[in-house]
Amino acid sequence: MKPVVAANWKMHLLRAEAAAWCAAFRAGLTAEGAGTLVVFPSFPLLAEVAATLAEIGVAVGAQDLHWEERGAHTGDVSPAQVADAGARWALCGHSERRRDHGEDDATVGRKAAAAARQGLHPLICLGETGEERRRGETFAVLERQLAAALLELGTSGGTAFSLAYEPVWAIGTGVTATPETAAEAHRFLRGLPGVGPGTAILYGGSVTPANAAALSAAEDVDGFLVGGASLDPEKFLGIISACA
Repeated sequence: MKPVVAANWKMHLLRAEAAAWCAAFRAGLTAEGAGTLVVFPSFPLLAEVAATLAEIGVAVGAQDLHWEERGAHTGDVSPAQVADAGARWALCGHSERRRDHGEDDATVGRKAAAAARQGLHPLICLGETGEERRRGETFAVLERQLAAALLELGTSGGTAFSLAYEPVWAIGTGVTATPETAAEAHRFLRGLPGVGPGTAILYGGSVTPANAAALSAAEDVDGFLVGGASLDPEKFLGIISACA
């Protein structure tokens, strides 16, 4: 499959900064071999970035959403609202949401299912902590997280989704999984029920232009979910080129 490369801006960039990023990105992007590209800006930037990047075929996604369609949920944003703003993808279960907001596996599953009902493509994030890896629990954690998501999402109706393996110990730390470590986890995920050969499995965790080529060559690594490096359009373009 063609690679999927996604930028997660997290809680960064103001409107002028986002506009400058989009301009630089558009100027440097070449269509050949780029694959599927997605940008996840914060909510206030969503509509403007979606409108700008739609002209060059780059999708935009929401970093989070609520599992209800509407209601008394102050501070939350519904799947319909982010779709109306131009989102086509939705991050579900990023480790920072799990850590900062106490999201459990069942909540992640409800969000993924709500995104799919609205026609959004869920990108479900999975990954173990450093302590869980040291205890040899990586596969058990990944299996548990995926099973909870698919219990809500379901796979029998042809629902499309993608996965992002993001070992928590590698997110924002500068420590990157080796290609062998990433391939091992991705291979395990590929073999779990509900994950087919057409399911994109992305790697996330301190991805840079310097390590992207080696990681993308690893078995079952179908692209990247990029955090810090995606804030620099030149670095993000370098990662896209490495995948291509």
